[in-house]
Amino acid sequence: MNRRRVNGYRVNGRRVNAWADGTAARSWAIAPLRMFSGIVLVGSMAVLPGCGESPPDVAGPTLHPLSSPLPSAAGAGMPFVAGTPDGFLVSWTEPTGRVGENGNQEFAVRWAALDGEGNWSEPGTLAASDDFFVNWADFPSIAYGGDGRMAAHWLARSGEGTFDYDVVVSASTNGGASWSEPRILHADGVRAEHGFVSFFPQADGFGAVWLDGREMPGGGPMTLRAGLVEWDGTPRDQHLLDPRICECCQTGAALTDEGVVVVYRGRSAGEIRDIHAVRQVNGRWEAPSPIHADGWNIAACPVNGPAVSARGRDVVAGWFTGADDVSRVRVAFSGDAGATWSEPVQVDDGAPMGRVDVELLPDGSALVVWLEAGGDNAVLLARRVWADGRSGPTGTLAGTSGARASGFPRMAVSEAGRILLAWTEPGGAGDGESAVRAGWLEVEGTQR
Repeated sequence: MNRRRVNGYRVNGRRVNAWADGTAARSWAIAPLRMFSGIVLVGSMAVLPGCGESPPDVAGPTLHPLSSPLPSAAGAGMPFVAGTPDGFLVSWTEPTGRVGENGNQEFAVRWAALDGEGNWSEPGTLAASDDFFVNWADFPSIAYGGDGRMAAHWLARSGEGTFDYDVVVSASTNGGASWSEPRILHADGVRAEHGFVSFFPQADGFGAVWLDGREMPGGGPMTLRAGLVEWDGTPRDQHLLDPRICECCQTGAALTDEGVVVVYRGRSAGEIRDIHAVRQVNGRWEAPSPIHADGWNIAACPVNGPAVSARGRDVVAGWFTGADDVSRVRVAFSGDAGATWSEPVQVDDGAPMGRVDVELLPDGSALVVWLEAGGDNAVLLARRVWADGRSGPTGTLAGTSGARASGFPRMAVSEAGRILLAWTEPGGAGDGESAVRAGWLEVEGTQR
């Protein structure tokens, strides 16, 4: 398809080019993660004006170091966190220091388990190759389905095009002692973009949703599709959920008492790119609908997807929007398993960059983390929010960089109530190597 560049748009104060057909002129770094270093643990900040009255005597979230650091190599990045009954699973990507058969630098997708006392298991390798698609925004993940059942995904190149890559999945039924033969999740066989996966446990295996670009080589749109990865790692039962969505924003999925809620960034014919939800109820996928009509009109992908978390019939979603040329991080709640949503609460401190994650806590409040511009770099912030619109003070967790190399912070809550946060600390001017960091997030009323 013959395309031409048009005037750029601004997101978070940065100019980004777009194509005349509305797709983004992306220039993602497909290389080891390297940027600025530094981590600073400081106190909490003032409550955000206009976010509702703060609950009395509630401190902002704080971050505490683990007793031992995550067992990753220098140059690691792109962590993902999943909760288990008494701990967590963490996956990440790291360079092996070798050159592969194709003459490229080799990367490994690694994982380890963390118990409630902060002790790491021996790390395992899910796969290693010099033909992975290594990207700051579309990263591998790991999931837990109970009784030692686990699933993982990573991305492998399928062709010569910059964004020709497939989703590869593998499963374990014995707590990661062994893994199934890796298989491609989708069945289209098209050399195009496939990624941004979210897993959710089902009766027969792990449900999965992903962005599927099989229509794009012919000039069509990005689509949202769903399928199942059986306990033995076999993919099946694929469904089209939305025939036109934003091209490169993360998805999110959560299990409720009524079924599954999936969140993603939609894309209308008029280039409105607001956050949508689609539910699976009684085994059937319903029609998608917006969580809130932000009205963000943007003719390119902001690479800034939503997150979702659920307990019972209660659900919370968090997302970034640049509607009306104002950057915001918003949170909305649902008390009916995602069928309807509250008016959103703005949680940022005025200069958000997005990269949001959210978890619903046992008391019904939500914990939100995001990146915010701070001086020459950026800071990783957290805030507690309640369904009635109240919000607590902001907690400043770490100093970081606003560059792509700092990636997306990820967190999870264990059944025991502990909260683990992992993020990429970009490399500094000295050794130039990035690192994956992790720590306990504490909010008032949770364990430390």
